[in-house]
Amino acid sequence: MNSTIVLFIVLPVAGIVLGWTIRWLYARFQLSASEQKAERVKQDAIKEAEAQKKEILLEAKDELIRERNQQERENRDRRIEVQRYESRVTKKEELLDKKAEEIEKQEKSFAERVTAMEKREQMMTTQEEMYRQELERISGLTAQEAKDLIIKNLENDAKHDAQVLLNKVEQEAQLTAEKKARDILVTTIQRIATETTSDITVTTVSLPSDEMKGRIIGREGRNIRTLETLTGVDIIIDDTPEAVVISCFDPVRKEIAKISLERLISDGRIHPARIEEIVQKVTREIEQKIYEEGEKAIFDLGIHDMSTDGVRALGRLYFRTSYGQNVLTHSREVALIAGMLAAEIGADRELAKRAALLHDIGKGAENDSDQNHAEVGSEMARKMGEDPHVINAIAAHHNDVEPTSIEAVIVQIADAISAARPGARRETVDNYVKRLKNLETIAENFNGVDKAYAIQAGRELRILVNNEKIPDQDVKELARGIAKQIETDLRYPGRIKLTMIRETRIIEYAR
Repeated sequence: MNSTIVLFIVLPVAGIVLGWTIRWLYARFQLSASEQKAERVKQDAIKEAEAQKKEILLEAKDELIRERNQQERENRDRRIEVQRYESRVTKKEELLDKKAEEIEKQEKSFAERVTAMEKREQMMTTQEEMYRQELERISGLTAQEAKDLIIKNLENDAKHDAQVLLNKVEQEAQLTAEKKARDILVTTIQRIATETTSDITVTTVSLPSDEMKGRIIGREGRNIRTLETLTGVDIIIDDTPEAVVISCFDPVRKEIAKISLERLISDGRIHPARIEEIVQKVTREIEQKIYEEGEKAIFDLGIHDMSTDGVRALGRLYFRTSYGQNVLTHSREVALIAGMLAAEIGADRELAKRAALLHDIGKGAENDSDQNHAEVGSEMARKMGEDPHVINAIAAHHNDVEPTSIEAVIVQIADAISAARPGARRETVDNYVKRLKNLETIAENFNGVDKAYAIQAGRELRILVNNEKIPDQDVKELARGIAKQIETDLRYPGRIKLTMIRETRIIEYAR
């Protein structure tokens, strides 16, 4: 029993001791193998390091040899370059030595020549003094007196020659200037070839038959009276076969009446309501034509940036005349001439053309100002935002103000050229138009007058009275006042008939 217990105690202890012993032996074995492996690795590393060392040493030697060879080549090249430089320096030194020798020789020669010149100058001074004394003895004048005499003679000769030359230059300049001016004007006039139309105060409308005359007159003359009242013209129906004559000094009203009458004849419906409708439509069309004519004028001349008011004002000139010459045609012609003149003398061509086109714009003004057309035109141009030089050229084209630019003078010249061409103007027409305009203006200045139209070549004045301001009993007194004012302000042949028109028109619709 005891042995069994001892056995159970001893066996585990022996197993434990044996396990520890085996583990210790295994550990020692592992340690020995690791040490051997480490030693092998160490040896291998040492061998590899030695191999790398040898390789590095070989590479270092090769690099050293290459650098040595490169350095030797560079040193050799430098030696060659230094030798070339030394050779050039040597040659330059030789050249400098030669030049120094030449300069030394030249200096020596120059010094010898200076010495010889000094000796010659002394001799000349001595001889000059001898000559001077001999001249003074012969002439009886001192040297200063002779010098003054010579200077005076030279001065007189110089003045004479200068005056002759000055006169010659002035004559040549005058001849050249006149010739150049003639050449410029002739060239410009020859280049311009615009068609000038001379407007007349009457126009004829053809009729399909004489029967149409009765329809135009209407019952108790109401149709012709309505047409004359709305358009402000005088319609003459006489024995002329198949024709009606429209008379009016205002071309715009004459054109409206002509077109309206032609359309009424073509339509066949001629009565007061239809006449009023056609006249209103034609009036709108004429206003559109005015704008189109203004646009066409500036487009043909290549002028840009014109305001709408400026285009309309130019278009109104299409229906205006001055001394029988169409004002828009005249303005375009003046613009062409001014542009050519400006190009010939080197002035601002575009500015001259613009100012020339607008120079008579005041003639188409719609207001009844007491200023002349140059003042009215310059004011219109100022409101349109035109250049100050353009405004001055418009105001100065009849010398009402002083021109401030060469372009303003060019506009004056171009205006004179256009107006002076044979057949361009008829002064009597302008006086006639002015007289008729004054007739209308006097009547329209009276309170209660809506509109006045001068017809029958100024022998009759038709006046439309405002029925709200003037009653029937006052119309006769108004007519008497207008007649007296005309007698006071105007001079005219014969007598002028005043026709006062006052009517009340009431329109109502039955629905």
